[in-house]
Amino acid sequence: MTTLLSGAMLGYGWIARHGHAPYYQHAQDVKIVAIADPTAACRERAQADFPGVRLYEDAASLLVAEKDLDFVDICTPPRWHAEYAIAALDRGLNVLCEKPLATSTAEATAMIDAAQRNHKVLLPCHTYLHAPVVRAVRQLLDDDRIGKVHLVTLQTFRNTHAKGVIDWKTDWRREFQYSGGGIAMDHGSHTFYLAFDWLGALPSAVTAQMTAQGSWDTEDAYSCTVSFPGGLLAMAHLTWTAGVRRVYYTLHGERGAITVQDDDVELALMGAPLEGGNGAVQWTYERIACPSDWMDASHIGWFGALFAKFQAALAAGEPVTQELRHAWTCVHLIESSYHSAQAGSASQPLVSVAAVVDTDTADTVA
Repeated sequence: MTTLLSGAMLGYGWIARHGHAPYYQHAQDVKIVAIADPTAACRERAQADFPGVRLYEDAASLLVAEKDLDFVDICTPPRWHAEYAIAALDRGLNVLCEKPLATSTAEATAMIDAAQRNHKVLLPCHTYLHAPVVRAVRQLLDDDRIGKVHLVTLQTFRNTHAKGVIDWKTDWRREFQYSGGGIAMDHGSHTFYLAFDWLGALPSAVTAQMTAQGSWDTEDAYSCTVSFPGGLLAMAHLTWTAGVRRVYYTLHGERGAITVQDDDVELALMGAPLEGGNGAVQWTYERIACPSDWMDASHIGWFGALFAKFQAALAAGEPVTQELRHAWTCVHLIESSYHSAQAGSASQPLVSVAAVVDTDTADTVA
């Protein structure tokens, strides 16, 4: 028998309405019963999308009034992620939280502490893991097609920052007080959790630089080199000032490489050495088309698989998943990147997430 989960959404802006709500509207095992948003127009849209839903002007009022929730889905700007997640966890609720998990290492640590203290699941929205093209890359790695990966490069090109609803602050991603940073904070999590997964390791140091155009108090271009134990490397470049919307990823292994350009995957495999080739080898190539709707910024096509991960964590009693460990590490890496850039791109050592996870309670949940 399928268990019906009763949920509430905290924040009903663009990503909530376009990236989460369409799944909930058609799911047979989830019911959204309450939504909180400070903007009247957003609440009106919520009422139209979920007839009969109970509406609140703020998250605190919702958390006090709603007595029979199973989870909350936090879709606010990052400034409020930690505050709302901790409040919900302390009320005995499970939490699904948009990226980035938090805007500082201290906040992310407090969120993990609350999940473990209350034995409730806290899962970050790492939606890129569920993109068809990323799943295709994972299958190639699982099949050991290129051997051990030792270098990844990740480039995200955007011609502008994603805009919020016109009824509140359309450009909140460019305002530090709401976003906690620029493109590194906004896109860094997607970049880094993919790198962690593909390299099979967590980082030990980062060196970064960033620039900003115009009058915003956040960066719009960011580059970094991330070091991992054993000499593994990830190199990333993210920008909001590109002339085209694209993602380019490369993974380099012992026997070949994988290249991703939006929906297209190319597998290059090393063959036999060429006679007199001074190290040259024969190459074979395989190409895979993986339609993934990268142009759809809502990524609604990937959300169902993400929510299934959330349900699996609930069923397994797993408050601290690999995704949560990676989310904490992403925040720590991004915060350390800002320190690196401010210090003239000086290398910054990174702390292991193991230092903040209580292993005695990490694998049990009520």
